[in-house]
Amino acid sequence: MRIVFLFLLFTLSLFAKDQVKYSPFIDKQIEITYKLNDANLSEEEATKLLHLQTELYEKKLNDVMMNKNEIINHVEEYKSEIFSLKRIIRINQRAGNTYAVLRDTVQIKNYKIVRNINYFIRDVLIALDAPTLEEFDKRIDQLVQKKQQRLKELIKEDYKEYLSVPDNGSKVIHALKENIRELYALKQINNDISSYVYKFEGRMYRLNKFSKYKIIKPVIYLNSIDAVQSIDRLLNDYHLSFVKILIILFLIVIIYIFRKLFYIVLHRYLINSKYLNEYAEEIIVRTKKTIELLIIVINIDMIIYVYNDFSSVELVNKMFNMIYVALFTYFVYIVVNTIAVLNLNKLVRESSSVKAELINVGIKIINFFIFTIGVLFVLYFAGVDLTAVLSGLGIGGFAVAFAAKDTISNFFGTLSILFSNVFSQGDWIEIDGKEGVVVEIGLRVTTLRTFDNALIAIPNGTFAAKDIKNWDKRKLGRRIKMKLGVKYDSKREDINNAIVQIREMLQNHPEIATKDTKYEHAMSHRSKRMVKLVSQDDLEGIKRTLLVFLDEFSDSSINILIYCFSKSVKWEDWLRVKQDVMEKIMVILEQNNLEFAFPSLSIYDETKCDQNS
Repeated sequence: MRIVFLFLLFTLSLFAKDQVKYSPFIDKQIEITYKLNDANLSEEEATKLLHLQTELYEKKLNDVMMNKNEIINHVEEYKSEIFSLKRIIRINQRAGNTYAVLRDTVQIKNYKIVRNINYFIRDVLIALDAPTLEEFDKRIDQLVQKKQQRLKELIKEDYKEYLSVPDNGSKVIHALKENIRELYALKQINNDISSYVYKFEGRMYRLNKFSKYKIIKPVIYLNSIDAVQSIDRLLNDYHLSFVKILIILFLIVIIYIFRKLFYIVLHRYLINSKYLNEYAEEIIVRTKKTIELLIIVINIDMIIYVYNDFSSVELVNKMFNMIYVALFTYFVYIVVNTIAVLNLNKLVRESSSVKAELINVGIKIINFFIFTIGVLFVLYFAGVDLTAVLSGLGIGGFAVAFAAKDTISNFFGTLSILFSNVFSQGDWIEIDGKEGVVVEIGLRVTTLRTFDNALIAIPNGTFAAKDIKNWDKRKLGRRIKMKLGVKYDSKREDINNAIVQIREMLQNHPEIATKDTKYEHAMSHRSKRMVKLVSQDDLEGIKRTLLVFLDEFSDSSINILIYCFSKSVKWEDWLRVKQDVMEKIMVILEQNNLEFAFPSLSIYDETKCDQNS
């Protein structure tokens, strides 16, 4: 019975080689490798075989990528085959069958080489999840080194010497030679797989992305069409393919549709917003160009991503992140300033007590913080260490403060202007010999438009140290003051009559302010509290004084003082009223036989005086 059992094991060992099957792909590659190693192979036949080998690798690549998860989770390890061979080896060792032991030892190594290839393919598929193609390339290098190290450990002995051993009709020796040739063929296939992995590196990474997006099957189908392959051969030099172009066009259409939907969603959101609904239309109009530019940038970013085999280049990624932050910052800036402008216009229409300058400067401060935060985010995405930057600002704070003391002074000058209510935008002021209309109160300077149409920028710190004359801080009464000089030969009665008539004319003039002129005070809450402390007329700029008196005896004339105020404080109205008053005064003087005096000098000849005496 024992003899029969040993005979069966021996027979099984003889046919062990016939039972070996790795996979259709590996078996076919072994066959091609045998043919390529044939010394009698012609060049034409070798070219055909290499072309066939490439086609098989391309087909295998597609199969592997379509079944990626299954291959990763189920790696063929040939455990049962290796286990069976090891038991046969122990039996043959006890039986002293040296060539049989060697045959099965080589066969085990063949299984391990194929298993090593399977491990390598699994690890490459896992490495495909690398964030960039460059990172994937680095991981492949590591995996190839690891695979080659395993192969080196498997094939330490040189079995080529056994290929010259004569068969003498021995099936064991013949099987040994077959296994040895297969060993070296698998070694070559192992190296070929590494080469093809490097060759198909970009395609694998691209197909992996298609696999994630669940479109790998239609992509592989398109790539299998002869016409598409012809187009791809033309586009390969430009790192393009038919599928890439198709995806790029698809993304352009999708982003265009997204733009339309985005406008609809944004409009609905703003309309339904409790705080922004009244600004919705204006915000959409003013942000349209920024949104359009953002969509264009997104489109370009996606095209570059697809063109670069669905991988991100670190430098390009940083650049686009910086652009996105800059555009978002500008978008926030536009929204904030749109709301500010609409509120300022509303305040002007409603004549609100809130100073427009205060809101204007407040918006500038908010804009400063918006752009500061935007710059910090741009620096962050550019790779700058913000901790070091902020620490540097803290250390250099004293030096910066000392160097910027004038700027700080001007800033506090701005606060002083805003909260002291000394002047506002549009006021006619005079300071330090400079006169003009206030154009804008900025954070650092206030600009004046002079009456000869020049623009002057005055540091705000100056306003805290200099006297300011504001000609527009008056509501009723612009002064008209003049002295009328009449001749010394004028009669006293005529002068008195003229004074009385001029006074009556001014009191009855519709454009001259008198004690009877009524004015409605703008009694704000603050004004009501201050009414007992200061004169309300002086606080708001109300003047009704009217004086017409004989004033002095000057060198060449008797002077009459006229002191009154026009109701209008506007310059043009004041000039018109003043002209009318002067014309009426001329008429009154004529009616009273009075003439205007002018500077004169009387010369007396003393010699003639002596002769006459």
